[in-house]
Amino acid sequence: MSDVHTRPVPPRPGAGGQAMRLAQILRVDHAGELAAVHIYRGQRAVLDGAAGRAAIGAQLARMEEQEARHLARFEALLNETRTRPTLLAPVWRAAAFALGAGTALLGERAAHACTDAVESVIEDHYAAQVAELESQDPALATELSGFRDDELAHQQEAIESGARDAPFGALLSAVIKAGCRAAIKISERL
Repeated sequence: MSDVHTRPVPPRPGAGGQAMRLAQILRVDHAGELAAVHIYRGQRAVLDGAAGRAAIGAQLARMEEQEARHLARFEALLNETRTRPTLLAPVWRAAAFALGAGTALLGERAAHACTDAVESVIEDHYAAQVAELESQDPALATELSGFRDDELAHQQEAIESGARDAPFGALLSAVIKAGCRAAIKISERL
């Protein structure tokens, strides 16, 4: 488990409380998967086709494809539940692409450090949602648990690829984690 201690959100009182909370969950998870796709696209824009970078290009393409599948599922869930995506989707898309490109410009280890930091926050986030939803919506909890497993695999792969050896890695990780946590809170509400 990562260094963030996320607790399940208590249910909202009232008749529509559970539906409102589900909308928050779907909105923020959709935003997170949208951002993940664009982080990988930004990294690939820098690293794809560069001499000696075929291995990381293939790795990033595979991870992006998994995130795109998650994103497609959340888009379907948003439609099924008539939940609007976050109003900040265009901002998150641009910021995520810039984060991906920026970390890739710093080198492969920095790109992997980005994945490590993001997935650390997302792992805790999904774990808290799974705990919260186990009794309310076991099917969705199981699905989110599977997504969490994919994110953990991405994190492990990043660590094995040198994420924790990136120059200024601790600072980079702290900044990225803080940004992820802020984006989660904002996306739940907007």
